[in-house]
Amino acid sequence: MPQPDVLLLNPADNVCVAVRNLAAGTPITAGGLANSLAEPIRQAHKIAIREIAVGQPVVKYGQTIGFAAQKIAPGQWVHTHNLTPGEFARDYAKSTAVPADLTPITDRTFRGYPRADGRAGTRNYIAVISSVNCSATVCKYIARRFDAAALREFTNVDGVVAFTYGGGCGIPERDEYHQILTRTLGGMAKHPNISAYVLIGLGCETMTIGHLIEDQKLIQIAPITPSPLHPLTRSSSHPFTSSPVHGHRPPVLVMQDLGGTAKTVEAGVKLVAQLLPQVNELKREILPASQIILGTNCGGSDGNSGITANPALGVASDLIVACGGTTILGETTEIYGAEQLLTRRAKTPAIADKLIERIKWWEWYSGVFGATCDNNPSPGNKEGGLTTIYEKSLGAIAKAGSTAMTEVYRYSEQVTAKGFVVMDTPGLDPVSVTGIVAGGANMMVFTTGRGSCFGCKPTPSIKIATNTPMYERMVDDMDLNAGDILEGRSVTEVGHEIFEEILEVASGKKTKSELLGLGDEEFVPWPLGPTL
Repeated sequence: MPQPDVLLLNPADNVCVAVRNLAAGTPITAGGLANSLAEPIRQAHKIAIREIAVGQPVVKYGQTIGFAAQKIAPGQWVHTHNLTPGEFARDYAKSTAVPADLTPITDRTFRGYPRADGRAGTRNYIAVISSVNCSATVCKYIARRFDAAALREFTNVDGVVAFTYGGGCGIPERDEYHQILTRTLGGMAKHPNISAYVLIGLGCETMTIGHLIEDQKLIQIAPITPSPLHPLTRSSSHPFTSSPVHGHRPPVLVMQDLGGTAKTVEAGVKLVAQLLPQVNELKREILPASQIILGTNCGGSDGNSGITANPALGVASDLIVACGGTTILGETTEIYGAEQLLTRRAKTPAIADKLIERIKWWEWYSGVFGATCDNNPSPGNKEGGLTTIYEKSLGAIAKAGSTAMTEVYRYSEQVTAKGFVVMDTPGLDPVSVTGIVAGGANMMVFTTGRGSCFGCKPTPSIKIATNTPMYERMVDDMDLNAGDILEGRSVTEVGHEIFEEILEVASGKKTKSELLGLGDEEFVPWPLGPTL
């Protein structure tokens, strides 16, 4: 059966969406109304199906996405030239539409690494973690010494990865940014896909390793033999007290104590060489799918995102939740304008209040810098058919599926709740995913319409295209194509395909981004607050 030229997403909508590029004069039928196009319309862009007066709401997904800036006639293109975001009151109706629990799925498994804290790894990495930008190059030099040739005998080790970033000093101690950094670095050290790690600092930074270890209660599972070249204690300026938990003290290198760059690199190489045989002894075991913590993100979105890839990922998210696992929705600035749909699904009003508080905080925070939340969408989003943040958000939250919202987390907090949860992250992809991964996500699914090329070590990232032309153009980067939905395949069928891919990748199948070696440069903790 031939597919229609346009889609009407909800009976209440006064716009439809072009399935393909359409010429001026093309006849269309949507919502029982026949029109012809007043101008050429590109794929994923919006078309008015009835007259919309100035100031009247433009409705898509059954929800307001903005207001007509001028009279819009049937068959006209609806975009930035005639649609403005405006403001409208949202009825949060907290916990008034909490979905019933899904039928449990108890027989799905994957092959992963069981961890001592009860979590599960989908990869087996060694990390070299910088406490400050000043030690970033040292960390990278150490990791580069362990290339594919050096790891040839260690077949159970996925790699040695350096986590470096452009901060760690010039910040107020114990302020919110300092807390975010501490949580993020600690979350990477404790990540279920990291089997062992080395911490490296300069020695005079604000983000001290001593504070990091004590605050995050860091231990090292694999024992390390101390030597004068790699002290396991720090000088009195940043003392380490006895560990508050049982385990081995993490290996720490401080450049100012060791005598500089070259000596620290050699000490770090020796430490990692000690860790390799112990990490290589770990083997995959059959584990229940309930141990999947799925992070979701969308980047380079287009007008197809909320029609194809995101709702299909929502189906997969529901399947993970039915298995007893967790799915994380981030990008609070891309929830903005659609949060009222999530507050209705909150398990309790207190959980809804956490999300509302974060939305209000973002309104304040954006205003501090003279911005508004509608500075998002990006130019690329708009080129792809998205006009306002409300429209983008309504499509973005589809990644969360249909289940109850069970918790709301701050950036990079450890995620312990089961079910669908929200984490407060910015919309910028590397920053958002860094927080979600640091929070414990052992799998990521990343949807894209424009073609984002993205990886996020240590967590494998499955990339899903929203449309077939982009998938075919960028097939080396895309793992799955949800554009088939525009050609007649069901959202449910593609969602089940995504779910199966999640389990396969969790069991060791390499994603396209892993095969390309992406993921070393995408560790970007949220740079909140002033630089002093």
